[in-house]
Amino acid sequence: MNAAERIRLTDLAHGGGCGCKIAPAVLSNILASTPLRTLPRELMVGTETSDDAAVYRLNDTQALVATTDFFTPIVDEPHDFGRIAATNALSDVYAMGGHPILALALVGMPIDKLSESVIGRILEGGESVCAAAGVPLAGGHSIDTVEPIYGLVAIGLVHPDRVKRNSTARAGDVLVLGKPLGIGILSAALKKGILDAAGYAVMLDWTTRLNTPGEALGAMESVHAMTDVTGFGLLGHLLEMCRGAKLAAELDYDDLPLIAQAVEFVREGVATGASERNWKSYGESVNLPGAMADWQRRLLADPQTSGGLLVACAPASVDAVLAEFTKQGLDGARVIGRMTEGAPGITVR
Repeated sequence: MNAAERIRLTDLAHGGGCGCKIAPAVLSNILASTPLRTLPRELMVGTETSDDAAVYRLNDTQALVATTDFFTPIVDEPHDFGRIAATNALSDVYAMGGHPILALALVGMPIDKLSESVIGRILEGGESVCAAAGVPLAGGHSIDTVEPIYGLVAIGLVHPDRVKRNSTARAGDVLVLGKPLGIGILSAALKKGILDAAGYAVMLDWTTRLNTPGEALGAMESVHAMTDVTGFGLLGHLLEMCRGAKLAAELDYDDLPLIAQAVEFVREGVATGASERNWKSYGESVNLPGAMADWQRRLLADPQTSGGLLVACAPASVDAVLAEFTKQGLDGARVIGRMTEGAPGITVR
């Protein structure tokens, strides 16, 4: 094995996975200063509510879902990095209720540091996920960069009446989360060299499970809103849902699905810097119990890479929503709270 194949991918990146997203408050300021042009009426979803993907109506029965997602390595094994990045990118299509039909690869690699075989394994990992999802990887673009970057442009289709936005929740809706929290904490442990093989297996398992239930949930009229939980953490993405719908939310902390190993690490002080950046961006909109420990707060703001779908649905449809997650291999889905009348914000109980 040559030197280029012994390099840890995470050593080449300043951050990892969705934890390298621009902080929510900074991104909001940037977008607020970007001029909005006249938009075509066919554009059903744009940038106005920080949704997961753009949606463009083609005709009465079809709308195009378009998104892109890419990041620096969250793991060191090249094939695994490709799998995680591709799973994460396709999630945005599922979060809109869509069916992915096409993908393009986005590749930025430090050619002077990584061998061709390592880069090839990253691409093979991404292609394997696309193949499992039935999506052709039909091309892409590559550049020579300082840090390794990989992801996809993902294109999908959805019926215009089945588009699920992050801004259309209703008061009284029940909140369901499709995957457990803690991926960012596990990634921090990995970078510190303290994540064992069992913990790595758990991390890889959850980050490579496709959010395929999103397509079926899109067909349910009782599912009113949907998004996926990624770099801004559960609180950040739920706040986007609250602000879009002009509603408040209540979270039941004891009902949150949590990765056991992540809880152990965060109690010992292991967390990402992105968790603190997230909290500083939106903490003023969150009401926490007085007895809540800092490690519990860090879990709520922990950046998730390839995280779960967050679903707002009518109470009567909860069993059907949970059954759909279980049917498609996401048995970690749990009811975590509800949407309520009130100013946009979150109360954790």
